[in-house]
Amino acid sequence: MATRSPYKRQTKRSMIQSLPASSSASSRRRFISRKRFAMMIPLALLSGAVFLFFMPFNSWGQSSGSSLDLSHRINEIEVVAEFPHDPDAFTQGLLYAGNDTLFESTGLYGKSSVRKVDLRTGKVEILEKMDNTYFGEGLTLLGERLFQVAWLTNTGFTYDLRNLSKVKPFKHHMKDGWGLATDGKALFGSDGTSTLYRMDPQTMKVTDKHIVRYNGREVRYLNELEYINNEVWANVWQVFQLFLIFASISCGI
Repeated sequence: MATRSPYKRQTKRSMIQSLPASSSASSRRRFISRKRFAMMIPLALLSGAVFLFFMPFNSWGQSSGSSLDLSHRINEIEVVAEFPHDPDAFTQGLLYAGNDTLFESTGLYGKSSVRKVDLRTGKVEILEKMDNTYFGEGLTLLGERLFQVAWLTNTGFTYDLRNLSKVKPFKHHMKDGWGLATDGKALFGSDGTSTLYRMDPQTMKVTDKHIVRYNGREVRYLNELEYINNEVWANVWQVFQLFLIFASISCGI
């Protein structure tokens, strides 16, 4: 695993804004390559040790705004397969939908999109480009619709699963749009803070939220989310990105 930078970690906002429109192509490629390296991980089953933080099943259902204090465990995982992927995709959301099909949300202003990708070949089969004013972020699949949020805005979009045509925009009540996941009933969201949200997919109203803490300290920069075996998993922006999955918070539904 790469050693930590001696410099203070930057948020997504400061890293993107530090690249002005006139910056050189090589500077942008260096930034994108770091993100691309981090996003290689979802396209393979990982190897090495992963630090996970676990919350018991009775976590949800407590009063909104309460804290989740996490204990930790260490899991080991193994790479069993690797798959090709578009090296120019600034991946922000990624999910496997069965039948060798990936759905992907990509970021960067002017380049954001939602894609249907063949897992085995990496070929982009369908691409729905977003308006240049949006920076694509988290993506999840619920029923026959994909839900996507955008960075630095409370606006999100739903897409038809079959052809990726936009169904309609929606407004959410998180502070920002970072990660999305679902258990098949509710949506779970992150906004780059230490808050984990549960939302009604019909109204997008927040039905529950918790501040995530470890050893009494807030775990900030909760980013991409996954729902796995009754747990919400998240990575933390620029922390253990090599291993992607960092936090495990049981939903108790």
